[in-house]
Amino acid sequence: MIYCVEDDESIRELMLYTLKASGLEGEGFPTSESFWKALDKKLPDLVMLDIMLPGEDGLEILTKLRNNPKTAEVPVIMATAKGTEYDKVKGLDAGADDYLTKPFGMMEMVSRIKAVLRRSHITLGENNQLRFDGVVLDKIKHQVTVDGEIINIPLKEYELLQLFAENPGIVFSRDTLLNRIWSTDYLGESRTVDVHISSLRNRLGQWGKRIKTVRSVGYCLEA
Repeated sequence: MIYCVEDDESIRELMLYTLKASGLEGEGFPTSESFWKALDKKLPDLVMLDIMLPGEDGLEILTKLRNNPKTAEVPVIMATAKGTEYDKVKGLDAGADDYLTKPFGMMEMVSRIKAVLRRSHITLGENNQLRFDGVVLDKIKHQVTVDGEIINIPLKEYELLQLFAENPGIVFSRDTLLNRIWSTDYLGESRTVDVHISSLRNRLGQWGKRIKTVRSVGYCLEA
């Protein structure tokens, strides 16, 4: 079930129609009030969340979702008319798993939803941890701690961190990261990688500096 929180009725109905045509269940909500009521009854597989909403906006809703243990792991894709890097990073810092800038195509929306849903059902292997400095990535719990404190981290940033931690010293180009983390369904651009790397560095605090930018190439975790 996909919950679509969108105050524009025409856009909301188009989203729901496209989801149904793509074999996905969807339910729409024009305000945060109706969304919270539905959430009390049933948790969705993913939330499509518009930032610009009457009353409680999308970022406030996202913060509440991430601070509630019951909904902390529900994937969220933000939809916003704002396209600046600041607004994207703000949403990612609040815990969004992806974002779409309006106007966006309906088939792109479906591709992003399917990609996020795939990434949210990771098959875990043996009980092990990846460590560097004060950062510990637990692959079984799908949990990251920084200096002993658990941090909230969106799926994309978790997968970036795991890829770097498993391959210290290896430089990954932006195109490689897009293919490895976002998969071939993703229709975005390499600038998306830069936004997520910036957000990941901020989450890691002083240890974020270990993720190095290799000019004209990409990124790596300093060995």
